[in-house]
Amino acid sequence: MVPALLSGPALTALGLGDDVATGLGHKPRRARALAVTAVALLVGAATAIAGPVSFVGLVVPFAARALVGPDLRRLLVVSALLGPAVVLLADVASRLVARPYEMPLGVMTALCGAPVLVAVVRSHRMPAL
Repeated sequence: MVPALLSGPALTALGLGDDVATGLGHKPRRARALAVTAVALLVGAATAIAGPVSFVGLVVPFAARALVGPDLRRLLVVSALLGPAVVLLADVASRLVARPYEMPLGVMTALCGAPVLVAVVRSHRMPAL
């Protein structure tokens, strides 16, 4: 989490363009490398802990951006809180849908996440980074 939080200001400046970010004192290449490294570490750790849960990593950032706007520092914090909440709700729903059995969590997150992802793609309002 620390490298991701440290790369927040630079990534926010990069949202304005490379020239503006450079003018503000950031190094775009280094900021991107730090962000990619942070994302790889976070995704690897999350997959190792929770297993492959589809669509959570795709849907949660879009929902978080709709809630807090484009500021990456707030987006990271809200995504970190919203991700586990989505997984918890999907887990509860997977236990209730096929009682007395359980539906796999990955299936439930796909059923919940796929319509949201399709709606985001069809809206043509893809956020620019």
